[in-house]
Order: sequence, then C-alpha cells, then structure tokens
Amino acid sequence: MRKSVIGKIYEKLYHLYGPQGWWPLMDLETENPDKTGATKGYHPLNYDLPQTRKQQYEIILGAILTQNTAWTSAEKALGNLKKLNVLDPDKLLSLDDDTLKEAVRPAGFLNQKSMYLLNITRFFLNLDGEIPTRKEILRVKGVGNETADSILLYAYKQPEFVIDTYTKRIFSHLRIVEDKISYMSLKKLFQDNLSPNVPVYQEYHALIVEHAKRYYQKKPYGIECPLKKLI
Repeated sequence: MRKSVIGKIYEKLYHLYGPQGWWPLMDLETENPDKTGATKGYHPLNYDLPQTRKQQYEIILGAILTQNTAWTSAEKALGNLKKLNVLDPDKLLSLDDDTLKEAVRPAGFLNQKSMYLLNITRFFLNLDGEIPTRKEILRVKGVGNETADSILLYAYKQPEFVIDTYTKRIFSHLRIVEDKISYMSLKKLFQDNLSPNVPVYQEYHALIVEHAKRYYQKKPYGIECPLKKLI
C-alpha cells in the first residue's frame, strides 16, 4: 500500500507542478517563473548538471548555506560570494574571516556557516575529483544527513533520497508515517519504494518543497491539500 501511495503522490505532484529543475545554479539564464520564491538558475528537464567542477562546488556551498533557512536567503549569500569572486575553493579558503562572515550573513548563523563552508571546502579539495561516500561526507563538521544527501544527489548525482522538514511534515500529516519517524527511517521508506533513479529523486524532493510552500508552510497545515484524495 505504501509503495502505491508513494508513487501516486509523486505522479500527482509532477502533474501539478511539472519538472522543477533543481539544484538552481546562479549562472544559468533559464528560469521557471511558475515557481514560488526564487526563479533564477532552475533547469527543468536538464539532468546533466552540474557539468563543471565550479557548478559542483556551488551546489555544495548552497547545501551548507540553506541549512535552517529558505533557499532565497541562501541564494543571497551565494550571490555575495560570487561578487567576491570566491565561488572557487582555493579563493574561498584565502578569504579573511570577517569578509566571509559578512557574505554569509543573509543565510543566518554566520559564524557556524562560515566555518562549515571552510570545512566542506577543504574536504572538497582533498577529494581531488573523486565521489565521496556518505560516511565520508558525514564526518565533515557541519554536515548532517540532509546536507550529505543533498550534496550526493545534486552535486554528485548519486541516488540518495533527501529528507527535509517538509517531507516529514507532509507525510506525517497525511498519516503515511508517524510524527516522530527518524530521518533514516523515512529515507528508507522512499528508497525502498522507488527505483534508484537520480532524476526521480531530484524531482520528488523538489516537488515536495514546492507543494509544502503552498499547503504546509503555515498552520493549520494541509488545508485543501490535493494529496488527501490519494490516501
């Protein structure tokens, strides 16, 4: 039953909102104007990205910056880093602490996140182009489950399903899972009931975010949520 519900929800969300084009990249000219929030940098139906080391690194920085904040705030911090011409690991490491913190400020938690950016940057350089394992990424201070899976799925195109607050909120509200389900248990539910398909994982996660912005951002949650008809 769960498998059919997980699949039906994906199909319904895709029908409602279409391809999302995550992870947004700053230098892309394409836009998806139907989205809520930011529009720049999305690339619907292009699953070949990232294609360059620079794009890969930008996604990794974005995964850190978006922790505990909206993507629009993380995007402003990335924009600041771009203006400083430090969307490059060697250049970012050479930036003085105060300048880095000020650039990160729009994303909040500037002391922590500036340190985490340095940590993940050193890790990225040490990889020397290799794809890291999930365990390796999780050893980096400042990287938890959601950030690790975001990096693997979007920067390295590995089939790791990303669970965020919205995922738990929607699926517990629909009574598909318990409120207190753990990250790894919910991740396992999705991965057990979906083929290990990177584009599907990317779209599903992004579609959940888009749906949550419309129906699950403010209490009471789920008013007129079209997914309820599927349960």
